[in-house]
Formats: sequence, structure tokens, C-alpha cells
Amino acid sequence: MKTISSILHGVTILKSFGVQNCLIENISINSRSVSSNSLFIAIKGSTSDGHSYINDAISNGAVVIVCESIPEVFNPDVLYLVVENASKTTGIIASNFYDHPSRALKIVGITGTNGKTTVASLLHRLLTDLGFKCGLVSTIKNVIVHQSILSTHTTPDAISLHGLFREMVDAGCEYCFMEVSSHSIDQSRISGVEFTGAVFTNITHDHLDYHKTFDNYIKAKKAFFDGLSDTSFALTNVDDRNGKIMVQNTKSKTQTYGLKTMTDFKGKILHNSLEGLLLEINGVQIHSRLVGEFNAYNLLAIYGTAVLLGLDRQQVLVHLSNLESAEGRFEFLRDKKTERRGIVDYAHTPDALEKILKTIKDIKPKSSKLITVVGCGGDRDKAKRPVMGRIAALNSDMLVLTSDNPRSEDPEQILDEIWSGIGTEFHAKVIRIQDRSQAIKAACMFAVNSDIILVAGKGHEKYQEIKGVKYPFDDVQCLEKEMCENAVII
Repeated sequence: MKTISSILHGVTILKSFGVQNCLIENISINSRSVSSNSLFIAIKGSTSDGHSYINDAISNGAVVIVCESIPEVFNPDVLYLVVENASKTTGIIASNFYDHPSRALKIVGITGTNGKTTVASLLHRLLTDLGFKCGLVSTIKNVIVHQSILSTHTTPDAISLHGLFREMVDAGCEYCFMEVSSHSIDQSRISGVEFTGAVFTNITHDHLDYHKTFDNYIKAKKAFFDGLSDTSFALTNVDDRNGKIMVQNTKSKTQTYGLKTMTDFKGKILHNSLEGLLLEINGVQIHSRLVGEFNAYNLLAIYGTAVLLGLDRQQVLVHLSNLESAEGRFEFLRDKKTERRGIVDYAHTPDALEKILKTIKDIKPKSSKLITVVGCGGDRDKAKRPVMGRIAALNSDMLVLTSDNPRSEDPEQILDEIWSGIGTEFHAKVIRIQDRSQAIKAACMFAVNSDIILVAGKGHEKYQEIKGVKYPFDDVQCLEKEMCENAVII
């Protein structure tokens, strides 16, 4: 049993009405799941307002209501607690309810447009290899030591997040590495989390359907660092033009990494090929299985974080060399019958797509063609569609436009918008095939010798969302099957 005072400690309450001696058995933000002696938190969401369900929650047994305004129909047998920000209050309540699990963990949050999943996932793998029990909160999956849990959001809601931390603590975890999305920062989903450290990877065009302007997007990311304590560390990529802006108001100890300027964790690419990177980090050479300049930045972020957590530099460098790509991030396939190669990557922003295309162009054999299969998701930032079309056409020898997750939108309309960014000079090398599996099949049929097929946009996802239904679909499995069935013997 939790008393009101124990779970509301640290919450600024503007007003309270009604009963004062309730015992709280659980917390709910869904009025339909409320049971007897529950506390219900009314949150204003993007599509609905929890205040509209207060009376439903009371009918289902809620005895304490946390809200931003008192409902018109007032129940004198219920305790109403009026707060300034219900979303932020939720995180504090959840932390108190689960006995402050983030205090018992060393939690590092990774934020940025690209690289979050790779840095978080490989940090989890690195420290696991070093013998530590770790947790992971990521776009791909959540992990408690070796137990994987399906992930539905990059960053879960505050109650689920603190509950997940409690499970990690109970399982003996010492570290947790988590992706921190701009949505979760803006919606206070990380409220109540006490971070040991934070990492900034980069920031480019994305999520403007939600944030509306790039400035708002930057401010959302920056708010994460503004909220850090003076006992934490902040590690930022200063080669990104917004890297210093992110940490200009933080209270935490700031460290830097980069390839192009003098930094605390300085890298230099000595060799880059399809087999991996030869990288120098602070004067020490390592070979990595990861490919491309973007992964050199990821490796620097991983190394810097591990060192700032107090781990032995030499041990970290040795284990860094053995790390493989995160699922759906530059996942490499080789045709068994020919020298054709396939790459699956989550690149779904203009910057990420441009980086991976230029990386492949720089390291592929000159005789090899680069065939790209790409689309754009529905119900998301429409402004990036023509930009991605232009980038893909400019950097590919052949381009196959196809569906990503069209969601509620017309797939052909999405393709029209991508096509609009492709100049007439590139039209001859572009084809449109709405069916994603057929698009991948066509790319494999066009590929010969040592050609490279890049399937971009969905990466680790195991579904395709069309008109509200998620159909099973796996880019890796599809590409592997088509490369095998459509092998061209030269």
C-alpha cells in the first residue's frame, strides 16, 4: 500500500479538495483500467484530454484525481489535486510509487536525430560483454539483463518507464542505456528520471510534423540537457553545429567528441571500407566492424560514455573492436552465388539517407552500381519527402521508390511527393513500385556482379502499417530471399 504523502512527495500541489486519508493501490492514466482505491491522472494529450474521463475514472473506483483543473461535476468523496503540469507530475509520482529506481541505476540517455539506437544498443552490448548487468530502453527493444521486451515507442510513457527501471533494479542491473526522443522530452515522459549522463549525437531535419519548426525541435532536445543535475555528465558532438548549443545552459560536467575539431574524445578515420573502419581514438588505433563516418561518431560517443562512467580505457577499446551493428543499422548481406551485396538501414531522414548513400559510394568498387529502394512514412513530416527523393536520386545509380509505412495516407500520393523532388535529369533511372516486396525483388533483379542494393527506411521493423493494420514485413528477410531467388550468374 502506498499513502498519498509517499507518492506525492516533491509534487507542487496548487489545490486539494475532498477526502484526505486514502490509500493508493495503483496508478492509472486510462479510466477504463481504473480499479478500487486508484489514483487517476488526467493528462492533456495530442488527440484527447484525460480531464474528459475523470468521472468515468471515479465510477470505476478512483478515489484520488490529479488534474490541471477541477471538473464541473464535483464529487465530495474524492480527493482532487490540482497541479500545474499533469504530465510532469506523472513522472514524479511514478518515481515515488516505484521507490525511485533511477537512483539505484546509472542511467545514460542518448538523444539526437540519428545514432540514438546504435549508441544505446552498443553501449548495452559493450558493458554486458565487460561483465555488467545492464538494461536497455530503445526503439528496437527494451532489455533487462538478457530478457528482451517488445518496444512500442522509442521512450515509454513515464509510468511504464519507471516500472521498467524498477524491474531492472530488481534484476540486479547497475547500468541502463536509453534513447531519449524529442517527443518524450516535450511530453515530460522522462520526468522524475535521475540521469547519470546524457549524450548528444546530432540534429537534422525530422519530426517537424510534431514540432512544427526546426527551432522548436532544437529546444526540445536542449531541454533534456538543461534539466540535468550538477552531478551528471553531458557528452556532446561538437562537429554538429548545434552541439555546443545543447549544453550551453546545462549544470552537468560537459565533455566533447568529434572527428574534425579538438575534443576530449578525438577520432580520426584512417581507413574506411565495406569490411569496417580503421579508427584512431585519442592516439590509439582500433579496427571496427562498423562502416562509415557516421559510425565513427557513434563509436566515439560509445567510447566517451564508457570512459565517463569510469571504465578502463584499454578494456573499452578492446571490446569496442568486437561490436557489430545494431539490428537494422547498416545490416550487411552477401549473395552466396554472386558478389552482390545488400544493406538494410533505418535511414528515414534526409541527413541519415544522405550519409549512408555517400558512405556506400565512397567505399564501393568503382564498377559496382548502387541501387536504392526507399520510401517515406505516412502521417509524418511531409516536408522531407521531396528532399529525400532528391538525395536518393542524386546519390544512386538506380532508384526504386516504394511504400514505407503509409499508415492512413494514400501510398501513391506519398510517392508523388517524393517524386516531386527528383529533377527531370534523373527520371530515367527512377522507377515506382508501390508494393515493397516487389520493389525489393526488382532491385535484386537489376543487380549484377558486385552491385550493392540499399533498402532504406524501415531497418529493424517487422511490420508494414497500412490503413491502421500492421502486416508482417521484414526488410532483411525479404532482401535475403530475393537476393537468393534472383541470383544472376555471370
